[in-house]
Amino acid sequence: MAASARLDYVAPWWTYWLHNFPHFDLSFKPVDGTFRPEQGNYQQSVAVLACVGAAGLAVSLLLLLLFLLCLRCRRRDVDRDAKRPERTRCATWSAAVAGLIVCCAVAVGFYGNSEINDGTYQLTYAIVNANRTLASISSLSAASLGNAERGLKRHLERLDEIFAPRPDYLQALRFMRLMADNVIRELAAVPDFGEANVNLTAVATRAAFVEYYRWLSYLLLLILDLLICLAVGLGMAKRARRLLIMIMGFVVLSVILSWASLGASLAAAVATSDFCVSPDKFIVNQTTDFLSADVTHYYLFCSPNLANPFQQSLTICQRSLTTMQIQVQGLLQFSVPVFPTAQRDLLGIQRLLNTSEFHLHQLTALLDCHGLHKDYLDALTGVCYDGVEGLLYLALFSVLAACALCATLGAIFRAWTQMGSRDKEYDDMDEEDPFNPGARRLSSDPRRSTVHSFCSYTSSAGSQASVHPPAPQAASGVPPAPEYMNQSMLFGGSPRYENVPLIGRGSPPPSYSPAMRTTYLSMSEAQSRHFGTDFQV
Repeated sequence: MAASARLDYVAPWWTYWLHNFPHFDLSFKPVDGTFRPEQGNYQQSVAVLACVGAAGLAVSLLLLLLFLLCLRCRRRDVDRDAKRPERTRCATWSAAVAGLIVCCAVAVGFYGNSEINDGTYQLTYAIVNANRTLASISSLSAASLGNAERGLKRHLERLDEIFAPRPDYLQALRFMRLMADNVIRELAAVPDFGEANVNLTAVATRAAFVEYYRWLSYLLLLILDLLICLAVGLGMAKRARRLLIMIMGFVVLSVILSWASLGASLAAAVATSDFCVSPDKFIVNQTTDFLSADVTHYYLFCSPNLANPFQQSLTICQRSLTTMQIQVQGLLQFSVPVFPTAQRDLLGIQRLLNTSEFHLHQLTALLDCHGLHKDYLDALTGVCYDGVEGLLYLALFSVLAACALCATLGAIFRAWTQMGSRDKEYDDMDEEDPFNPGARRLSSDPRRSTVHSFCSYTSSAGSQASVHPPAPQAASGVPPAPEYMNQSMLFGGSPRYENVPLIGRGSPPPSYSPAMRTTYLSMSEAQSRHFGTDFQV
């Protein structure tokens, strides 16, 4: 049972893992990992751990600088016209993957932030319960001591005057005074927990204050990362350069905050783990000024093998009060008929003894180790389980968010440099290419399409005017075929080209008959009616 009672708190494995982190001071000398926050060497080791975030920030900025230099060199060496679609898709997919990683990191951050908040709430709740117990012990001890010092002595002094003629009654009063002195002495041996109460109250107040602003700061950081993801998607879709420039500023700010969060989370997790590995030793060292070592061990371990250090004092007080009750009952029975004025003081002593016994029973229950030990275990569970676990999740969030935001920043840089020469590249492309976005943009403009059609018609008309009629053939028995018939034969007899007007028509053939002229004129008039123009021979 002694071993199982102490198994109520077992430090989790991650606290041992963090406790084994190397501790170095500012001069990079190894430092003992024992939790000693009041010593300068230990404070320096925690500060060195916090500088890990600054180192990560420096490395990420250096990698971004190298990426920009490589991007600049690649723009000079690689043909942008041939590679631009692939590079654009690469930048878009990089930003999308980085945004998904940031969203996952934000989910991890929300969980870690909630875990730390729950652990801190459990810590403050346990401290409040312990403060209530300690305050009750102090108030009950003070009340019982005051009753014994002032109330009993006052009534005993008056009874000395009343019972002056009876030495046997005076002897009973002296015995009661001896019992009252025993009660006063034993109650004075109970330690004053007022200083411990004040220290715990300060710890709870400071922890609640720091936790509120820490929780709020991380909540704002998580919301900022989510807004950055949405803004990056909008900026990449709209290809808005001004929006991307503003987003880059917020991304840089979020990267700096993420690395700072990593340093703070890592330092806090290691320091808390140093405490959680051996919390009893630290608490014993902190309470040596106002509590003895056996009292501290009794409440920290609460083992059945450990005797209650207040048990003897409480037993003496209980026996003394019982003895005084017996003496008062005897005086009420035998002295009141002789000395009626003594009844008032005897009844007053009886009421004080009843009150003191009630307070003593409550004090005995409160001084038992189970209540305070339970509060102690709850506080350790909140700090070492939920608190350290939440710090680890926040550290993971910081690493993922910082790396993903750095990748997002690189993708934004790449997309922004490609968008700078977009208009110039569109001007160099073929406007008649249907897959050219610049050509589609030009074709959507009615003014440009009208000019394009007019220029095309003019060039077509000019090319048609430059075509000369074929040389006339020698006179023979068979008249030459009309020119439009030759064109019909040229286009394979397609009905699309049967009504094409005569191109480069000159004078009629040198030899033709009147019947052929009549047929020729009728066909020419039909063509004139079809095209809506006047045709003259």
